[in-house]
Amino acid sequence: MTSEKTVLITGTSSGIGLATAIGAARAGWSVAATMRDTGKADALLKAAAENDVAGHIQVKRLDVADPESIATCLDEVIAEHGRLDALVNNAGAGHLGTLEQESVQDVRAVMEVNFFGVLNVTKAALPLLRASKGRVVTVTSVGGVIGQPFNEAYCAAKFAVEGFMESLAPVAATAGVAVSVVEPGAVASEFVSNVGGRDTALEQAGPYAPALRAYLARSRDAFAAAQTPQGAAASIVELLETDQPAFRVQTSEAARAFTAVKLNDGDGSAVQALTRAWIA
Repeated sequence: MTSEKTVLITGTSSGIGLATAIGAARAGWSVAATMRDTGKADALLKAAAENDVAGHIQVKRLDVADPESIATCLDEVIAEHGRLDALVNNAGAGHLGTLEQESVQDVRAVMEVNFFGVLNVTKAALPLLRASKGRVVTVTSVGGVIGQPFNEAYCAAKFAVEGFMESLAPVAATAGVAVSVVEPGAVASEFVSNVGGRDTALEQAGPYAPALRAYLARSRDAFAAAQTPQGAAASIVELLETDQPAFRVQTSEAARAFTAVKLNDGDGSAVQALTRAWIA
């Protein structure tokens, strides 16, 4: 067992999750770095060695869609560390498509990973976080604030996560657990290349082909100036470290400017004050 604060992070094989695992370990956290396929841990282990934090990171298997996998992982964390102080919900999958040209089952699959996966892990972890007066940090997206063309299913899932966490936050706070959401914009990682539906979207676009081509061109321009995973991860680590974490955080000036189109309450404090008053 360890006296170090312990954080469990999902989706750490690449991108924001990998960078967050390294950043948290550098900040002194003991990190349970989870992924669905631990055979993809090489990049994380290499980065851990390069940053001299290998002793602070333990790779563990966790499939956010499998409650048994989640329970096994949490049992291991408690057996090894005796505590869980924070959860970072990072695992997710993109999806490109529009409703007329995909099945409802396709949409359900997106919701299963990006929404229900977050709920599965958070529900299982909450009793442990209540015990430690810990915190939940969930990576959503600027697409959880503003719906984007050809991202209907993905944005719906991220909207759902934002609404769920915004509603949960004042309730969890009564038990000493802080809840936050993190909204990255474009991030230079493997996430985009792994977006589901991308390869066949143009072939099947039909009457939507001109609009999809325009969207893809705009996306290429946006990701040409994308934030680094390390930049996004820094915002997550700050939420782990600060005494009074905000409910809503954007990871870059570009993300703040984009979400400001919709959000006048930039850090979520006004909404939280309102809803907390309802149950005080």
